[in-house]
Amino acid sequence: MNIALIAHDKKKDDMITLSFAYQSILKSHTLFATGTTGQKIIDATGLRVRLFKSGPLGGDQQIGALVAANEMDLVVFLRDPLTAQPHEPDVSALLRLCDVHNIPLATNLATGEVLLRALGRGDLDWRNIVNPKAKTVSARPRRNPT
Repeated sequence: MNIALIAHDKKKDDMITLSFAYQSILKSHTLFATGTTGQKIIDATGLRVRLFKSGPLGGDQQIGALVAANEMDLVVFLRDPLTAQPHEPDVSALLRLCDVHNIPLATNLATGEVLLRALGRGDLDWRNIVNPKAKTVSARPRRNPT
């Protein structure tokens, strides 16, 4: 499955903790992340992650495009609800796209853990039926996030 991992600045440590704790599940899936978050996950876990631009530079929109094309199966977006984000319209658009396209979405650590446990049990295998082309996502990995 294709999984997007995104975290606001104050939630990046939580994303690293989540990724580390569930790396045995995540390693068998195709991971995508916005720039800084993805690089931190790579550094902490060794997981292979396809990097997009940072959120404020369009990374949220890049992931949103995959959601809209039914090429993303799960999104974990650890949001900081207490800090204003300069790219809030992009964040809202991504969340709306997940709702419109029925993509499982976690916006906090607790729900992220529930979804990753469900993924490990096979509870999200229904996505293989609605997204049979999950293995053919055309996004290319980036080596140097901005």
